[in-house]
Amino acid sequence: MTTVRIPAGWPATEEQARAVQDELRDRVVLDEDGPAPGTGRVTGVDVAYDDQRDVVAAAAVVLDAATLDVVAEATAVGQVSFPYVPGLLAFREIPTVLAALDALPCAPGLVVCDGYGLAHPRRFGLASHLGVLTGHPTIGVAKNPFTFTYDDPGAVRGSVSPLLAGTEEVGRALRTRDGVKPVFVSVGHRVSLDTACAHTLALTPEYRIPESTRRADSLCRQALKEAAPREGDQIV
Repeated sequence: MTTVRIPAGWPATEEQARAVQDELRDRVVLDEDGPAPGTGRVTGVDVAYDDQRDVVAAAAVVLDAATLDVVAEATAVGQVSFPYVPGLLAFREIPTVLAALDALPCAPGLVVCDGYGLAHPRRFGLASHLGVLTGHPTIGVAKNPFTFTYDDPGAVRGSVSPLLAGTEEVGRALRTRDGVKPVFVSVGHRVSLDTACAHTLALTPEYRIPESTRRADSLCRQALKEAAPREGDQIV
């Protein structure tokens, strides 16, 4: 487990955080298809909070994209690095997520975030932010549509409908299980929306939520429980 300090110069106010979003948003790459589903590696990242201790734990779990077997995993724990502000949640999570990714013994391949990419009020959610900072292809798969609207997709697995900000498509509602509430897929960085949806279906053979996210969620919760400082922990 890696223990993370808040980086020097990390935004401390809403104004500073929005300025960072404005600076980085133009670096998002939207004209690449991304890796083909079922090939290479797919890494899920997720975080868990202990608000009483002001602690956040992040996990990164690498899966073989063809078999969904676990290839590698890593965790990081640190102080919550930004107050809770809707639309700026990435600033609470990025330092520990980056540390977990950096601790992996292999390249992550496609990174799947439990959250949003372009489906964000400022079109720069965690998946986009993480993609720009790391260069990795990223997508966001969220459990709810945030502030956006959509028509309910068909009841059959694989059915989709646009996730809309007015008339702008910022993602898709995707049915991953017959008759079960959809998930909400958006592009992060270096992946097309079609490819993002195809990856999401490949990662949901049994459950509504991608297997990458399910495993990362379990691991970060475990890391949070074990987050008391221990001799030998690496501080970055």
